[in-house]
Amino acid sequence: MSTRAEQRTVFVPDGLAGERVDAAMARMFGFSRTKAADLISQGLVHVDGTAVGKSDRVHGGAMLDVTIPAESDPLEVVPEIVEGIRIIHDDDAIVVIDKPVGVAVHPSPGWTGPTVVGHLAGAGFRISTSGASERQGIVQRLDVGTSGVMVICKSEHAYSVLKNAFRHRTVDKTYHALVQGHPDPLAGTVDAPIGRHPHHDYKFAVMADGRHSVTHYETLEAHRFASLLEVHLETGRTHQIRVHMSALKHPCVGDLTYGADPRLAARLGLQRQWLHAMRLGFEHPETGEQVSYESTYPDDLAHALDVIRDEH
Repeated sequence: MSTRAEQRTVFVPDGLAGERVDAAMARMFGFSRTKAADLISQGLVHVDGTAVGKSDRVHGGAMLDVTIPAESDPLEVVPEIVEGIRIIHDDDAIVVIDKPVGVAVHPSPGWTGPTVVGHLAGAGFRISTSGASERQGIVQRLDVGTSGVMVICKSEHAYSVLKNAFRHRTVDKTYHALVQGHPDPLAGTVDAPIGRHPHHDYKFAVMADGRHSVTHYETLEAHRFASLLEVHLETGRTHQIRVHMSALKHPCVGDLTYGADPRLAARLGLQRQWLHAMRLGFEHPETGEQVSYESTYPDDLAHALDVIRDEH
């Protein structure tokens, strides 16, 4: 959680008389000169009750007041209603949603945008307290740039059961991907380990020492420039479909991070990879019934596919 702003008041010792304010602050509080200057520029530093500039000088015995703003926790869940998140199913055990593009599943360092858990909190959903505080109830994830169906657990029992189901690969995860060109064979399996890219920490790659990763695909439609695939994940590695399709030299259309043609993406009006979580099937954690939930293509993906279908 965020902490309250801290107020510090000290008297400048005679030994620092004549020093610049930023240098005196650095000496007295252990700040860097950069942080001291930033606080001064925000009007948070006063000498004898008057706001100062960083190059102003202090005198011995002066009263130095510094307000240190509260630093927000990057992992804090901030309740907010997120436009575009659709509730597909809701009961006492689980809530199934249709996640739009541009929404992260949970907070993480460096991400300041909307999150699924923030939306659920803002909408009044009580979810499982199992898991780390920022991702309580989360048993699966979708990339920020990937849309589609996902499940979040509301009860502790549901969390335990579904976490185990995902771990043992008994959940049916079906995606649709529009990829460049025509995979050969038209249906197949990619069994290739995935690890962190050796040169770019924001992406992944097929690596000999990576984690076991298996992707099954079949071609639903073959068009002049691209093919629509149905993809079933046996494992659930970060960026798995994107990495495996790129390794086949058939990257997801619009996926510039993994080698897609930017000209084709521009022609289709795509701002992200053409990848959508279509269906999610599993045994309901409370009833034991086999359930399946589906999502439809969002507008940007539907438009891009229509353009591809029309190009002969």
